[in-house]
Amino acid sequence: MLLAPALACAQSAPPAANHPWELPSGSQQPLKLPAHRAEFVPDPNQTYALADLVNIAEQNNPETRVAWEAAKTRAADLGISRSTLYPTLAAVAVGSTARDNILFNTTFVRQTTFTFAPAVTLDYIIFDFGRRADEIAVSKFNLIAANLQFNDIHRTVIFGVMQAYYRLLNARGQQDAAEANLKNAQTVRENAEARLNLGLATLPDVLEARSAEAQADYDLQATIGATEIAYGDLMTSLGISPTEKLQVQGIQDLKVPEEITNTVEKSIDLALAQRPDLMQRVAQERAASAELKAAHSNYLPTLSVNGDAGLGRTYGTQYPYQGVFSPTQEFWDARLSLNWTIFDGWAREQRVKRAKAQKKEAEADIDAIRDQVENEVWAAYSTARTALRQQKAAAALLASATESYNAALESYKYGVRSQIDVVSAQRTLAQARTADVNARTQLLTGIAALAFQTGDLLYGRVP
Repeated sequence: MLLAPALACAQSAPPAANHPWELPSGSQQPLKLPAHRAEFVPDPNQTYALADLVNIAEQNNPETRVAWEAAKTRAADLGISRSTLYPTLAAVAVGSTARDNILFNTTFVRQTTFTFAPAVTLDYIIFDFGRRADEIAVSKFNLIAANLQFNDIHRTVIFGVMQAYYRLLNARGQQDAAEANLKNAQTVRENAEARLNLGLATLPDVLEARSAEAQADYDLQATIGATEIAYGDLMTSLGISPTEKLQVQGIQDLKVPEEITNTVEKSIDLALAQRPDLMQRVAQERAASAELKAAHSNYLPTLSVNGDAGLGRTYGTQYPYQGVFSPTQEFWDARLSLNWTIFDGWAREQRVKRAKAQKKEAEADIDAIRDQVENEVWAAYSTARTALRQQKAAAALLASATESYNAALESYKYGVRSQIDVVSAQRTLAQARTADVNARTQLLTGIAALAFQTGDLLYGRVP
């Protein structure tokens, strides 16, 4: 009867596969999302440059905290491995009782004793043919690998912030270009309507201008939505809620690189020397080698010393005699032992096989990641060089399209050019503006990607 209310309120599975699980009526949410750790609150009145955004992400992005705690775990593992070099000393207190029959002359006397003995025990491995040193080496290289993974997380976070930042600049640049296009379309439509009132234009010319204005307004709305999405992506890469207000430096304030200083061969050499993910694989291979040495050392004996020392006090009774206390007595026990495992069901052989396989796996992984790094740097270098050429071409296209549009509009005012020529020039200018903004942000992203692939992002060496 006491269990009936609890059973009645117990949670049950969904009644069928096509029904979602529902909470029992009157109960609270069993899994509640913890509060967000708002370690940084942006100042809405401050304009943040790219370097500021990177600093915010490194301090606030949860991925860096995850990698940091993982590295601290490996550091603790190394401390545990090193602790085996020291003796183990423990304080113990032993209380015991015993009853037996002792033969006195021709009579057995029942004796009961109660003993209390505080003591100190010592256990220390004197020599183990380098087994502990190998285990320490394994932990040391695992720690190095964790630290390099922590660096690689920073490299990834930095590049993620740069990508999101440049996407936002591109979206805002496209929005600015769309707004300028809309103003140009409005100017063309106003001129067409004015010429229609003067009898110098036809109604189809006005309708064409109105259609171009409507198309420009439609394109503007699309760019506004893209800007909002890009802003949310940037805030997420910073570890901040997209609802926060944050002002960033505009693309007009950024210097566009004019050349790529390093050759592709030097870029590949830099990547092979400083990429943290590649160095992490090397550290893992060193750990696997130390693991193999430790597995071989299991075939050798260990020499250790152990013992205990303390004070003992015993109270005893013998039936039918009276009980007596023995005086406090010192006691100690020391042992020097040589332990050599002769047979363990081939467990050591299997450990050696496993360690050899892990070492070969780590070596193959290094070869694979080396080839991958070289290909990634080659692709990033080619992309950045292409983006540099496209940016120069887009700048020339924008200058030419701007001049062509101004000339067409001026000629249209004097009746020399047709409405179709002006609308065509206006569309070409709109495309040139979009191409110019896209080319500049693509170049900045390409240079950042090359620095990401070579590992220069960790050291601030970005052109």
